[in-house]
Amino acid sequence: MIKTILFLLTLAALALGLGWLADRPGEITLIWQGYRFETSLLVGLSGVLALCVILIMVWSIVRFIFRLPSLMSLWNKARKRQRGQEALSRGMIAIGAGDIRTAERATREAEKSLGQEPLTLLLRAQLAQLTQDREGAERAFQAMLQNPESQLLGLRGLYLEAKRRNDLTNATRFAQQAREQSSVAWAGQAVLEACALQENWTRALEIVEDNIKKHMTDRETGRRQKAVLQTAIAIEIADREPEEALSLAKAANKTAPELVPACVLYGRLLSQRGDLRRAMRVLETAWRLTPHPDIGRAYVDVRPGDSTHDRLKRAQTLAQMAPAHAESCLLVARSALEAREFAKARQAMAPFIENRAHNRPSLRACLTMADIEETEFGPNGAMREWLARATRAPRDPLWIADNILSESWAPASPVTGKIDAFVWQRPPENLNQSLEAVWSETSSKTDHASSLRDTKLIEQETVPDTVKQIGAELKKMIQDQEAGNKKDDTFIPPTPDDPGPRASDQR
Repeated sequence: MIKTILFLLTLAALALGLGWLADRPGEITLIWQGYRFETSLLVGLSGVLALCVILIMVWSIVRFIFRLPSLMSLWNKARKRQRGQEALSRGMIAIGAGDIRTAERATREAEKSLGQEPLTLLLRAQLAQLTQDREGAERAFQAMLQNPESQLLGLRGLYLEAKRRNDLTNATRFAQQAREQSSVAWAGQAVLEACALQENWTRALEIVEDNIKKHMTDRETGRRQKAVLQTAIAIEIADREPEEALSLAKAANKTAPELVPACVLYGRLLSQRGDLRRAMRVLETAWRLTPHPDIGRAYVDVRPGDSTHDRLKRAQTLAQMAPAHAESCLLVARSALEAREFAKARQAMAPFIENRAHNRPSLRACLTMADIEETEFGPNGAMREWLARATRAPRDPLWIADNILSESWAPASPVTGKIDAFVWQRPPENLNQSLEAVWSETSSKTDHASSLRDTKLIEQETVPDTVKQIGAELKKMIQDQEAGNKKDDTFIPPTPDDPGPRASDQR
């Protein structure tokens, strides 16, 4: 719009100028070499303009002739570069499609046309990775380090190659170099994970704070990682530096009140200082957010030396804050069992022993019922049947990270070093199938505890203590049967649909 207005204004100015000259005629006289030339002003100006145009055209032609060789060279370079760009496109598409032969031809053509440019080096590295040529890929990434524009990409490639060959030292070194050059998220996370694998929690905390400052991670994730690492440091120094541990646990609990290990440690440290009211308030707040067995145990044991009945009262108080949750029932049942209040223990476990297909007792529920039967009546058929049901019962939640199951929390995954990787959740269903396969081996009267221990339930899984407990109890049961210790409470293996204890055993 502005250009159109300027064009119209220019035309108007020219028209006004020509009109002004037409209203004021004049003559131009030129005497040169005895010749006299006379013409009007408008004609003279037109001649001057025409002469200028002719001179410009002549100069352009002469300049083009002299520049023709350089123009031909530029044209050849542009054509060569265009062929190289087309080869790059074909090569990237071929690598994405897995066409190695086409990718090799395109890479050679791109290198011939473009030379050692960052994109050609990237294409060569991608081709080497596709053909499993790790040395070739590393050479390409090393060449990228010579160009400032591609240096970060080269460090990223060298880092990934070092991780593929499990070279943690070099991988950390490349990530650290990239982190020093630019605030890229992958570099900050890689250095953090390396510190976590070495269990250097203090250094990891410093890196997290620096990552937050340099915006390598979002603030919410960084705050959560900071709370996790503060908890890890507090756990390490709780015995030798309780005051410092208390300060770290308090900060972690304030940042992430739903982080169970932080609130449990904070409550226990407050209890050790004698601040029982504050400790109970912290644990009650955490229980309302996330009912967890560690919180329940810390709350019940908040005051050492209490009687079992006092502990039972505290368990009932805490259970009222989440009455419908399974952990509340289990906490009350265990506390009642310790106080030998068997009626209250059975009443608390009532929701778990209903004979419904959609409400099967969990492993901990079965073990708790077995303990109740054994404590109240001694070893009997009902106890053994509950132990048998435990082998195929749904697993209770555990701390899980990267296919590793653990009954205790850890600040980072021992496989990848990822901070806050452990999640409290139920194990996969195939773990129950593995337990059923283990149970079927008892018919051969082998050492059942050993078979439970040696069976690989899940890749890289460590056998939790509850599984070992089942194995020990079943081993004892088999040994009793072999010794002829068969009373009226004869053991009957449960059927796969888990019908529950027999009515005669319950009586």
